Amino acid sequence: MNTVERQTVSIPRACELVSVSRRTIYNWMASGKVQYVRTAGGSVRIFADTLWRGPELAPAEAWTDAELRRGA
Repeated sequence: MNTVERQTVSIPRACELVSVSRRTIYNWMASGKVQYVRTAGGSVRIFADTLWRGPELAPAEAWTDAELRRGA
């Protein structure tokens, strides 16, 4: 079985990446627009591949690990 590890980011980092407020991220979570997971400690992590950035709508897959981790 081949398992692909998906990159996750914190809610504050997700806000920075797509230039939206925390409230918007929570609304997206509630409506299913972004996928997320709760950690064992209860924190929420957003799957980066479900986020989009900027008006050009570049897929988050195009982000480098450095971009995803900066400020995390």
